[in-house]
This record gives sequence, C-alpha cells and structure tokens, in this order.
Amino acid sequence: MINIFNYIDRPSPIHRLTGATKLICVLLWSFAAMLTYDTRFLAVMPVLSVLLFGVSKIKLKDVSFMLGFTAAFMVLNNVMVFVFSPQHGMDIYGTQHILFGSGRYALTSEQLFYHLNLLLKYLSMIPIVLLFICTTNPSEFAASLNRIGVKYSIAYSVALALRYIPDIQREYHDISQAQQARGIEMSKKESLSKRLKSASAILIPLILSSMDRIETISNAMELRGFGKNKKRTWYMGRRFSRADILCMVFCALLLGISLLLNYLNGSRFFNPFI
Repeated sequence: MINIFNYIDRPSPIHRLTGATKLICVLLWSFAAMLTYDTRFLAVMPVLSVLLFGVSKIKLKDVSFMLGFTAAFMVLNNVMVFVFSPQHGMDIYGTQHILFGSGRYALTSEQLFYHLNLLLKYLSMIPIVLLFICTTNPSEFAASLNRIGVKYSIAYSVALALRYIPDIQREYHDISQAQQARGIEMSKKESLSKRLKSASAILIPLILSSMDRIETISNAMELRGFGKNKKRTWYMGRRFSRADILCMVFCALLLGISLLLNYLNGSRFFNPFI
C-alpha cells in the first residue's frame, strides 16, 4: 500500500522532538525559504533537509510516492511559469542575456536563474514538510499544540484528521482489493482511462464507510463528555527539552539570516547579473 502522509515510527532524534517544536520549526523554516530569493541561501537549505532526513532514519522508499508527485508538480509549475511569463526573469533582474531563440519566448540566463530559484524553494520546503508529517505522532502533536495555547478541541481535531488519513488509505486499499477480486481490472494492464473509471467506482463505498466511521467516533466522544471541561489531560504530553529549544533557535536564526540577506541585497532577489 502506498504511503501518503503517514506517521512512521523510528528511533531518531527528530522523532523525540515534541510536535509543537516541529511545527514551529517547519513554520520558521518555510518563512525563511519563502521570504528570500537569495540563491546562495536557498542552495544550503536543501542540503540541510537531506541531512535531517538522514538523522530521522526515514528512507526514500517510505516517501517515494509523495516525492514523485511533488517532482511532477515542480516540473509542471516551472513549465507553466515559462509559458505564461517567459520574461519574468528579465523584469526582476533588469538585464537580458539571450542564450538562444528570439521574440517573447527567447530563453535568457535571467529566466533560467529565476527557475533555478523556484526549484530551490521547492527543494527547501517540501522535504521539511514531509519530514514533519512522517515523524510527528498525531496524539503527541495534539498535546503539544494544546500546551502552546491552542484550544484542546481544535488540537484534538487536528490529531483525528492526521490519524484518519492512514485509515482512508487502508480502506481504499481494501475496497480496491475487493473490487479486483470481483473481476474489475485496476492493474497497469488496463488503459489509464479505464483505471480511473474503476478507481472512481471506489469513491462511493469509501465515502459511505467514512461517514459511518465519523458518526461512530462522534458518538463515542459525546458519550465520554468530550468538550465539557475547559481543560483536559494528555497521555502523551511532554515538556520542551534542551534539544527542542536548540532546534527552534536554529530555525529562528535561519529566518534571521533570510531577512538579513534581503536587507543586504536591497530586495528579496540576489542579482548576479550586475
């Protein structure tokens, strides 16, 4: 079964961080990557992401589907940016160095450099988001959110949503196997259109089973008096450790460096053409 947005339990330092720490670090890291187009800074962040993946002991095969999906999205996004705005790089950097071609769709060094920055932005943020999802236990994450001030009903809703994604995957896989046992072909032997048509037939039983599961969970929570009190205890609640503080400080420094580079460059863009 394909692994999509699942928690993967591994004995690693990343897993031992609290969920709130990882959320804060992801936000700081994302802001740092989004606020600047300094290529030197953006080139370092994917390297750090790869190192963090190694520390977390998450293997590429564990997230291969999502990596493939995001790679296809990155390629499509860069193609569409060039199709609809082929001179955007020249507008940003203020110069024009044509490599080949002529007219509106002439390929310039400035446009290629802009696309490189876009690619580096994706490579900076996507691995960290995947790492956050794969290393964060939903129950512990909800407890951490509540500890930093998020209302516990909202925190618990987030935990349920994260827990429910693997259940939907499992349910889809089971229904798919049942459909194939009845003679509905969904393998690569069939054309893509027929496979999509067969997959769409799974949606109705999947939705019905999901609604039934939601009702069961809602009734169970209501019978246990969920939401009656203003506070609740958490079985997996943890305090911030020294490692948590150091990680948040490190990500805050990355954000500070990003802002400093914007100030030194005079804008968000590092311009090597002047």
